Amino acid sequence: MPTYEYACQKCAHTFEQFQSMRDDPLVRCPSCGKKSLKRLLGGGSGLIFKGSGFYITDYRKGGAPKGGEGKGGGESKGGDAKPSTPAKPAGGKP
Repeated sequence: MPTYEYACQKCAHTFEQFQSMRDDPLVRCPSCGKKSLKRLLGGGSGLIFKGSGFYITDYRKGGAPKGGEGKGGGESKGGDAKPSTPAKPAGGKP
């Protein structure tokens, strides 16, 4: 359920209200009691990630997160990597 921001046009009281998208907009100001509320256009809230998932802090100063190796095709940290041999040109001399 989203949080809507309201402003009273009579007393300039502003507040946020957590309500369903199906609910009608509020009309009565809780501060002055007049029917002069206007729902403001909000920029929306940022994304909220809940539960397990990837977070940038998972790979800081500790290597892979708990539970095994890190995912992805990143570079190897060891010096064991062998350079690949260049491909020979087709129909030509090496």
